Amino acid sequence: MRLTLILAALVIAVSPGSAAPAAERPNIVFILIDDMGYGDIGPFGSTKNRTPNLDRMAREGMRLTNFYAAPVCSVSRAQVMTGCYGARVSIPGVLGPRSRTGINPAEHTVAELLKDQGYATMCIGKWHPGHQPPFFPTRHGFDHYLGLSYSNDMGRKLPDGRNVVPLVRDEKVIELLEGPGQDGLVARYTNEAVNFIRENKHHAFFLYLPHTAVHVPLHPRDAFRGKSHNGRYGDWVEEVDWGVGRVLDTLRELSLSENTLVIFSSDNGPWLTKGADGGEAGLLRGGKGSTFEGGVREPTIAWWPGKIAPGSACDAVAGNIDLLPTFVAVAGGALPTDRKIDGSDISGLLLGKTTESPREAHYYFKGYKLEAVRSGKWKLALVGQQQAGSGKKRAALPRPRLCDLDVDIAEQTDVSAQHPDVVKRLLALAEPMKEEIGDGSPGRGVRKPGVVDEPTLLFAGAAGKPKPRAAAPAAQSKPLALEALGPGDVVPAAAAPQVANCPFTISCEVTPAQPDSTGGVIVAHGGISTGYALYLKDGRVVFAVRTGRKLSAVRSEDPLNGTATIEAHLAADGSMTLSLNGKPPARGKAPGLLAKQPAEDFCVGFDNRRPVGDYDGAPVFHGTIRNLKLTTGD
Repeated sequence: MRLTLILAALVIAVSPGSAAPAAERPNIVFILIDDMGYGDIGPFGSTKNRTPNLDRMAREGMRLTNFYAAPVCSVSRAQVMTGCYGARVSIPGVLGPRSRTGINPAEHTVAELLKDQGYATMCIGKWHPGHQPPFFPTRHGFDHYLGLSYSNDMGRKLPDGRNVVPLVRDEKVIELLEGPGQDGLVARYTNEAVNFIRENKHHAFFLYLPHTAVHVPLHPRDAFRGKSHNGRYGDWVEEVDWGVGRVLDTLRELSLSENTLVIFSSDNGPWLTKGADGGEAGLLRGGKGSTFEGGVREPTIAWWPGKIAPGSACDAVAGNIDLLPTFVAVAGGALPTDRKIDGSDISGLLLGKTTESPREAHYYFKGYKLEAVRSGKWKLALVGQQQAGSGKKRAALPRPRLCDLDVDIAEQTDVSAQHPDVVKRLLALAEPMKEEIGDGSPGRGVRKPGVVDEPTLLFAGAAGKPKPRAAAPAAQSKPLALEALGPGDVVPAAAAPQVANCPFTISCEVTPAQPDSTGGVIVAHGGISTGYALYLKDGRVVFAVRTGRKLSAVRSEDPLNGTATIEAHLAADGSMTLSLNGKPPARGKAPGLLAKQPAEDFCVGFDNRRPVGDYDGAPVFHGTIRNLKLTTGD
C-alpha cells in the first residue's frame, strides 16, 4: 500500500537516483489557513466556532502546541516553500500585486524536490511569495495551480469601476472575482483538491492547499452564511472545517487514510484589529503582525492513522520551516547541500520516537529584525515587541525580557532577574543569527530574491497596465511619473527620483483600510545615512529626513482620520513642512538638503531595506495611496 501525507506546510524529495519505491513513498497534502488564530478551532479551545472535522482529526491524530510560522503571510509561505526563515531568502514582509521580488529560482522548493522524486504536484489557493511570472507556482515545482496569487483584499479597479482579484489556473487568469465572486472559493478549492487526489490515487502526489480563508474580507458561501454562532468569521471557519472534512473523507473512501499524514496549520496569527471579523489567539498575547506568541504560534494538527498516536499532543518547539526537511525524510530523500536550510526533520516527533525538538532554538524575525529567541520553555525578547495596529508605542526594554512559556503562555511576567544564566545562554544563541540573517538590515547569510525589472498586474485594463518606472526629472519642478504606483511597489535605486542637493515636495492622497490606522509606511527612499520617508506613527503622519545619520522629523498635529491629502516639503535651507488637507503646516528643521542621492530603492507602502525613520518597514501599508507625486525645486 502507498503512504499518503497531507500537511499544512511543505514537502521535499530526493534525487531521482535515490528515490524510494513508489509503494513506500507517502503522498503529501498540506492544508494552510490564512490568518486563523490559535484559539479559533475546537482542538485548541474554541467554544465559538464549531469544527467537528478538525475535532475528529485531533482525536485521531496529534496536536502540535508549539508550532510556529511568521508574523505575516508572504514570509510564512516562503518558509513553507524553502525550509528557511523568510528573511534568509529575502522575503521579509508582505508582497503586493506589483512587487518586483519573489522566490529566487535558485532556491530548492519542496515541490521541486518532490517532483524530482516522481511526485505529481499541485498548489490550490493563495500563493503569495511572488506574483510575477518567474515566481508562479508552476515555475517552482508545481505541475498545476489554481487560486488567488495574493491576498483577497488586494483588489484592483477596472475601467468600469469593479474592484477585482484574479483567479489563476496554471499561468493564465481565468476569472476576475468581484466581491461575491469570492463566496465560492472554499468549495472551489476543495473540489479541485478532491479531484486531484482521485486522479492521482495510484500515483505519489504532493498537494499544497493554502486556503484564501479566513483572510478579511470574509466570504462564506450561502450554505454557511449566518449559520454559526460567531458571525461571518465563524461562518467561514466552519466552511473551512467542512472542506478539511471532505479531503479526509476522500482519503478514507479511497482507502488511503491509514497511509496518510495530514498536517493542518495557519500562516500567522489572527487579525485582531478587524474586531469581530478577525480571529482569536486564545490565551496567547498579540496577533498578526507581531512576534508575540499570538502572532506566530499556530493551531496545528498532524494526522496519520496507524503512524501517529491518536489523541496525542506534542509540546516540543517546531515550525513551518521544519516541514521541508520532514517531507524529505519521509519520502526517503536527502536535503540539498548547496545552501543553508534553517528547518529540521520533525518526523521523530510526529511518530512518537522522541519528545525533544531537533532544533536548539527558534528565532522570531519581523522583517530583518531579530526580535526574540526561544529555547525549550524559555523565550527571550531582545527588543520591545509591538502588536500591529494596537495604537500602542513599541515599549523600549531596559533589558531583555525573559518569559517561561510553560507557566506564562500570555507573556506577562519578566523573570530575567531570577534566571541570568538563561538570559546569557539565549543571548549567545541570538548573536550569530543577528549577524547571519539580520538585526534590522540583511545579514551576511541572506540570499538574494528573484527580481523582475518591470512588474505588471496579472490582468489587463486601466488598472492592470504595467506601472511606469520613475525616471530622473527632465526639468526642475516637473512631477516624476509616480502617480500609478501603489502599496508594495518599488522603483529601483537607479531609476528613483533624483533628490540630491535639491529642494523637493512629496504629495499624495492616502486612505487607510481602517479609519483608526496607527502605523505604516507611505513612502520610503533611503536608509541610515541619507534619505526621506512619509509614514504613520501613533495615528499621525510623520515626514522624516535623514542627513549624515542625523534624523529630523516633523509630525502632523491632527491624526489621520479617513482619506487625507498629504504634502511634505524640504526647502533649500533645510526647513521642513507637513500639511494635511491643505491646513496650516506643521514645521521642522533639517540641517540642510540631502547632500547625496539615496542608494536605496524608492518604496511605496513599505520599506525593503534599513528604515529611514522610526518605523517597521516590512508590512505593506493596508489601504490605498493615490496620485503620488514628487517635484524638485522650491
